Amino acid sequence: MKILALLPKTSSVTQLLSKEESLGLENFLRNTEHEITLIESDSEVDNHIEDADIIISSPFLPAYVTEERIDKAKNLKLAITAGIGSDHVDLDAAIEKNITVAEIPGSNNVSVAEQNVMEALLLLRNYEEGHRQAVEGEWDLPKVGARAHDIVGKKVGIFGLGRIGELTAKRLKPFEVELQYHDPYRKEDLENEIGIDYVDFDTLIQTSDVVIVQSPLTKDTKNKFDKNVISQMKDDAVLVNCARGGIVEKDALAEAVNKGEIRYGGDVWYPQPAPKDHPWRALKQTGLTVHYSGMTVEAQERIQKGVQEILTSFMNNNPINDSYLIVDNHKITNQSYQTQS
Repeated sequence: MKILALLPKTSSVTQLLSKEESLGLENFLRNTEHEITLIESDSEVDNHIEDADIIISSPFLPAYVTEERIDKAKNLKLAITAGIGSDHVDLDAAIEKNITVAEIPGSNNVSVAEQNVMEALLLLRNYEEGHRQAVEGEWDLPKVGARAHDIVGKKVGIFGLGRIGELTAKRLKPFEVELQYHDPYRKEDLENEIGIDYVDFDTLIQTSDVVIVQSPLTKDTKNKFDKNVISQMKDDAVLVNCARGGIVEKDALAEAVNKGEIRYGGDVWYPQPAPKDHPWRALKQTGLTVHYSGMTVEAQERIQKGVQEILTSFMNNNPINDSYLIVDNHKITNQSYQTQS
């Protein structure tokens, strides 16, 4: 089989999820009949996809497996996301062509949940302005303190109470916050276990001091946070997005942040890598980083293990563990990717 893997090239230190280390796949495939081609940008995909049987990429630097590319890839049988989030794959086209789509659930759940909590705290406490003053030699304490808030007693709304949303809520609970959530699938068992209230989407947006986006990107959630939704948020509310950049309408978000209406932080962009002129790069107040919340050392070890397990099953003609599957046998098998419309 021919495997095409898009992994970032590093300039200095390497990690497992890099072209240099390649998730250990070169060693994993040594002395087999299988061939791997490593690339480092989406622009290289078209040069190799036509005869690829398997394509591997991460949500952090995705290979966009579009309908056009799927039509071109006559041999493609399996698309693996090295991490969580397979929205860079056209799932409808994969269903039609019977291409299996798989990802590594649980690989970075804890990592992203921790980042959600960190982003919420940094934005509430106006950390970025305090750090800027420290670097630039200023000492204007009122300017920092005027927009610095305690998290205790705040109402935190989570949009999407999946695995990461659940872990985020559990980590926030000891901060003595009021927790609420909205999800297409109500989780009454978690409501009792965590102490979190189910509310409709409008209530979540209009009453939360902090809104944490932890939903997959689907047809239902694309640009869900548009100008109308953002305008309904509380004054100076915090919006955290470590899920997918495409869930937030980029220009509407930039306008609201630059007017001082809300604060925004997270690590996801659309597209990825984000171009240098992306409007979010020039936001006046933000906690944005590059997409690294799920790329901790520990997360990458879990990703490597999962990718190799999927490949082992596939190459030995054994069933892939159901927990990894997003699309299989002409249908979506993962509830999170099933649209409501």
